[in-house]
Amino acid sequence: MRKFAVTLAGLALPLAGCAINTAGGPGIPGQAGASATAPISADAAFEAMAARYIEGVAELNPVYATALGNHAFDDQLPDVSAKGRAEQYRFSQGFLIALKTIDFGSLSRANQVDYKLLENALNYAEWSSEEEQQWAWNPQYYHSTASSSLYALVSRDYAPFAERLPNVVARMEALPAFLAQARAQVQVARVPKVHAETVAKQNAGIMGIVIGIIEPEVAKSGLDRTAFDAAKTRLNAALSEHQAWLDDVVVPGAQGDFRLGSEMYAQKMAYALQTDMSVAELKSRAEKAFDETRAGMLAISMKIDDCGAIQGRSEQARQQAVINCGLNASYENRAPRDGLEDAARKTLAQAEAFTKERGFIRMADNETQIITMPEFWQGNAVAYLDSPPPLEKHLPAYYAVSPIPDAWSEEQATSFLKEYNISMLHLLSIHEGTPGHALQLEHSNRYDGLLRAVLQSGPFIEGWAVYSEKVMADEGYLGGMETEQGRFFLLNGLKFRLRAITNTLLDIKIHTEGMEREEAMTLMMTGAFQQEREAAGKWTRANLSSIQLLSYFTGYAEHVALRAEAEERWGDDFDARKYHDGVLSYGSPSVKYARALLFELPVE
Repeated sequence: MRKFAVTLAGLALPLAGCAINTAGGPGIPGQAGASATAPISADAAFEAMAARYIEGVAELNPVYATALGNHAFDDQLPDVSAKGRAEQYRFSQGFLIALKTIDFGSLSRANQVDYKLLENALNYAEWSSEEEQQWAWNPQYYHSTASSSLYALVSRDYAPFAERLPNVVARMEALPAFLAQARAQVQVARVPKVHAETVAKQNAGIMGIVIGIIEPEVAKSGLDRTAFDAAKTRLNAALSEHQAWLDDVVVPGAQGDFRLGSEMYAQKMAYALQTDMSVAELKSRAEKAFDETRAGMLAISMKIDDCGAIQGRSEQARQQAVINCGLNASYENRAPRDGLEDAARKTLAQAEAFTKERGFIRMADNETQIITMPEFWQGNAVAYLDSPPPLEKHLPAYYAVSPIPDAWSEEQATSFLKEYNISMLHLLSIHEGTPGHALQLEHSNRYDGLLRAVLQSGPFIEGWAVYSEKVMADEGYLGGMETEQGRFFLLNGLKFRLRAITNTLLDIKIHTEGMEREEAMTLMMTGAFQQEREAAGKWTRANLSSIQLLSYFTGYAEHVALRAEAEERWGDDFDARKYHDGVLSYGSPSVKYARALLFELPVE
């Protein structure tokens, strides 16, 4: 998964509780179609509006501004009060009104795409704040903002530490008030139990950033630490108070339903995926892909060891046993308990070398560095890609890998390592690294348009990463069907794709059909061949979020369909390098808009 993409997928949340100075600064725009002295073009008017929007987003959410590489607000935190939400509503309304003054038909095709992206983002922000209202029932939002506010200042060396430390201290000093403000917003009875219990476990991670990451830098710098130590003491006390509130008030008082419900789910899906497809249509496509992918796994497993000779009480039982046989053979090649990060480093290097050799896409200019996942993020995913900010494109991408928790038993650790065997780690390094997220997002950062970076599409990004796995398989990575490791890779690749498909079915069924844990675990472990630890973690993730899990399969299916269309349109002139570089040259818009730009079709 891509960490920054997840933030953008929930962009309305960070914006929903932030105040903005609308007097003399970036705020609600005026009439965008004309100046005081002479008419200006639709493109010029829209681009001026886009610039004001980006300025406003940065001021509304200083933590997000830091993530973009805008450091003008690094000493500030967002206002998450009711007043802040009211200001956000005015902000969105003002830009929606101003958009209507732009003659869409007179815009360039690139600006037409950005117009559609901005319109959707503004409507999504309003819907999220007014209808979904995560600010009232999701304490994880506040935790994420608090932890990211500090981590973003020290995760990258965008400036000397002596310049960053005053901003770190300023945010540490502001966090006690931010946490108090957060407690005032949360309506405890509406909080789902899983959200309450999860954030109660994660809260200590904020101090972990201070002690484990920031304080060693302070000591190493030799700078005066008086202000830092005072802020650390106050923050520690504030986090202890917040922990007591989580443990004694939120966890026992949480009664909310984490399920979104059919109506809100359909509305959120339309905004988040920017699709006209209904939930029922998406579910039907996923079910069809589920059966086709399992059939592919069966065909490969028949050629692994003696798996093809297995008999069963029924054809269904035989197929299940044959696939399990093939997978179990691949599980034997796995990293040691403390070796996940090192294995990820080796598999990333191999994927990069193979991609460069094959030449089907332009390679990255910057390196991808593998790091240990920060404590405050552990528990959300086994890995993520943190790409360089759009305004700091020269910085490296970070491929973060989560260590196995010390508290896990040997049985739990082995279950997890079977799931993330060496073949699966190859896929993970392709997905998060090259030619997946790291490479695609460097291409995206080459696009000369900041608005598109702010409004990038989660399905485009996640779908590309899954599509890149297929490309590597089709190119014969690790030898394909001719080698044992190649067969293991292909089998686990289909299992990885099956996980993306299952994510879609899981998310839909949990949030709209009331699927319970037992049924979900059967779907994942029996239907998708996942290990218990992976399935248990995914159940929790699906409880904590909605819609985001759809982005993998929907985006993948759109990318596969787009390539097939390009092959048909271009015929003998089709070239994979030309196609891949072309599709990625537009940034990361919704796939339907990349299609319109690639084939010079109307932007609708």
